[in-house]
Amino acid sequence: MSNIYLRQAKADDLEKVVKIINGEKNALLVRGVNQWQRGYPDEEILKRDIEEGINYVLILDGSIVGTAALQQGYDKSYQDISGGSWSSESDVTYAIIHRIPVEPGHQGEKLTTALIQQLLTMSYYLGYYDVRIDTHPDNRVMQHVITENGFVERGIITLDTDQDIRKAYQILLK
Repeated sequence: MSNIYLRQAKADDLEKVVKIINGEKNALLVRGVNQWQRGYPDEEILKRDIEEGINYVLILDGSIVGTAALQQGYDKSYQDISGGSWSSESDVTYAIIHRIPVEPGHQGEKLTTALIQQLLTMSYYLGYYDVRIDTHPDNRVMQHVITENGFVERGIITLDTDQDIRKAYQILLK
């Protein structure tokens, strides 16, 4: 059986985190998904995630194989939603999962599911019972992973960073 766990990223993990993100950028390009193709997320954003303590890495048998940011509190991009609405039981503050790839070569091993489940546990531990995530409308693979993990599609948001639209999802851990 494999040893798998989540930990907060450290400064010396940055190179590996960037490598995983860049691998996912390439995988998205190959699949014809126009997500992360204009520079975002760049090394500066990933470095800031680590410095702010919101970047987590998934460890499989001693090696980093996945990464994600777990933002806590509030995100301006998630305030205006069209084509739906957040749950009537939504909290004022919430956790948001951002930038969640696994290392190329590990796709198909359900590691994104493991990473999401670990992040849900961390969200609950931190006191956030409303968890949100988004993805590009063409990223069908991620949409499947998100809904398979219990998230409900809530509508469309527009990202503050680049004005791109994203399908938005929510899960309540209450």
